[in-house]
Amino acid sequence: MASNPDAPAYGSSLPAPNVQEIVRSDPLLVPERYLIRNEEDLPKCDHMSHLSSEVPIIDFSLLSKGHKEELKKLDLACKEWGFFQLNADGVATEVLQAIKDAAAEFFELELEEKNKIAMPPDDIQGYGHTHVVSEEQILDWSDSLSLFVYPSRYRKLKFWPTTPKEFKEVIEVYSSEVRKVGEELLRSLSIIMGMERDTLLGLHKELLQALRVNYYPQCCMPDKVLGLSPHSDKSSITILMQEDNATGLQIRQAGEWVLVKPIPNALVVNVGDAIEIWSNGKYKSIEHRVVTTESKARLSYASFLLPNDDVEVEPFDYMVESTGSVRMYKKVRYGDYLRQAFKKKIDGKAHIQTVKIES
Repeated sequence: MASNPDAPAYGSSLPAPNVQEIVRSDPLLVPERYLIRNEEDLPKCDHMSHLSSEVPIIDFSLLSKGHKEELKKLDLACKEWGFFQLNADGVATEVLQAIKDAAAEFFELELEEKNKIAMPPDDIQGYGHTHVVSEEQILDWSDSLSLFVYPSRYRKLKFWPTTPKEFKEVIEVYSSEVRKVGEELLRSLSIIMGMERDTLLGLHKELLQALRVNYYPQCCMPDKVLGLSPHSDKSSITILMQEDNATGLQIRQAGEWVLVKPIPNALVVNVGDAIEIWSNGKYKSIEHRVVTTESKARLSYASFLLPNDDVEVEPFDYMVESTGSVRMYKKVRYGDYLRQAFKKKIDGKAHIQTVKIES
């Protein structure tokens, strides 16, 4: 299948240094562009580590069967946390391991080889960095591989890795399996939002899916940098696979940062901005960030499930009535909302604030 030159563009990003190469050249060097200047933004010791064990866990097999108690747990998780862990019954262990192995091999390649699929200045697909909009901004301590996977006509195969040779197929298989899980989650969300099972999925018109594989090198100054700045996702939902033996993802809960400890063969799911708007704020897209460690590098695999460009996202009447509140968000054309987000540095919940109705 050839790359489609007419596939939509969603943004651009300025070139940024390759962090993995910085570490390879000098493990004790952290350039000034990565050092956080505001003390309140520095990674601090977690004061709410006890909450890590309280991040909700949802049983996917029960949820997909419409189990009432599991649907209640989903409702509570989306309302109080915006995040939950999902046992990965829907994705075979060998599929999860295959993408971990292929990605690890890819990121260990020489920079010259990886740069064959480098992200160009006018796109956000390929190997590189997104959301770099100025030469002055503080950069994140990470590199990434970003690809549109579905619909397949949106793929730009010139950015898909050819080394290791099985990586393309592994991405295809993994993304297909995650998509099935995502569709089932959207059906469950549709039910707890008071609609028919397939209504929410249908409202997406054509479910878009992107994959970003993040590489977070070890850092000699983990208390001075962030692997990924605080942000909420612009998706409907995001499905993330962490490594089993490495931590880094933190979510903001009750004003503090809580570590999401990996569960072997589990997926982490979070509510995105689109669901927050559709639910009139009942389910919130929670801020999250990634911290680094001094001891080892870390990989993560984020799949973003998104509405189609021309979908108009606004609070459902039922959600406005059921929350007993006023309409809190404007109607937005999703493609416009997403493109505006890529023009900015990621910055907490700032982007969704632009579509909030002032009371």
